[in-house]
Amino acid sequence: MSPNNLLDAPKKQRPLTPLQERFLKSGLEGFNDEEIIELFLSLCVPRHQYKKLTERYIEQFKNLRGFLTASPEELERAGVALHVIFCIKLLHELPVEILKQKIVDRSIYTSAKEVVDYLSYSMRDLKKEVFKVIYLNNRSQIIDTEDLFEGTLEDIPIRPREIVESAIRYKATALIFAHNHPSGDPTPSKSDKQMTRDLVFIGMVLQIKVLDHIIIGENTYFSFADDGLIQKYEDNFLNLKIRGVFDVGVSYARKLPAVFVPLLPSINLIEETVVKFL
Repeated sequence: MSPNNLLDAPKKQRPLTPLQERFLKSGLEGFNDEEIIELFLSLCVPRHQYKKLTERYIEQFKNLRGFLTASPEELERAGVALHVIFCIKLLHELPVEILKQKIVDRSIYTSAKEVVDYLSYSMRDLKKEVFKVIYLNNRSQIIDTEDLFEGTLEDIPIRPREIVESAIRYKATALIFAHNHPSGDPTPSKSDKQMTRDLVFIGMVLQIKVLDHIIIGENTYFSFADDGLIQKYEDNFLNLKIRGVFDVGVSYARKLPAVFVPLLPSINLIEETVVKFL
């Protein structure tokens, strides 16, 4: 049924509100935040309530984004009804699922830009750091995605063994890592770089290629692959392998030139992680 037909629908149907009629004619063009919240509430609360509720939610959450990205716990504390919380969560999750299906349906992965829309929409407004893994097969086709770890505002515990176990479970031969910075700045920290290097090393031992690690910020992102760091870490690993470090262990690695000393924690971690899988 076209928008015009909807407007001309029989009177026995529930009549549209003025905002609903306006939306059918021209979409959200010209709507302000308060009108969009009111339009949304018109779908899930009685007509006599949504104007008053809109004013209250604007006061509490400041704007549309604050309202729609608030966590269920924050919404409940603000007195938002459970059925409204359900509608908000569904509204947020549907585009995430559509964007996820879009990247999974791609015939081949070639760059970070191909998954950034999905990652940005699903991760940029998270209040805590979340570590996501994207699994790919040997044809660089995306198999699936999974949120593996959740941390605090500034830190997230990463357990490499669980990453390896999940890769084996999905029969993945390549991985893309992603996590968000709630601060909005995607610049990688020292620990981000060390953790990524360790995961690249472990992946090379187990022949599971790390294609990228993407950090999501506020309308921007950082790609370790685009910045050349993934290749750098692979080169570091090959240099160590040439010297036989991974054949004779950490005790020998400590005798290497000083340039290799910062890599000792990574070598330790590899030994602890991969022994179960080799």
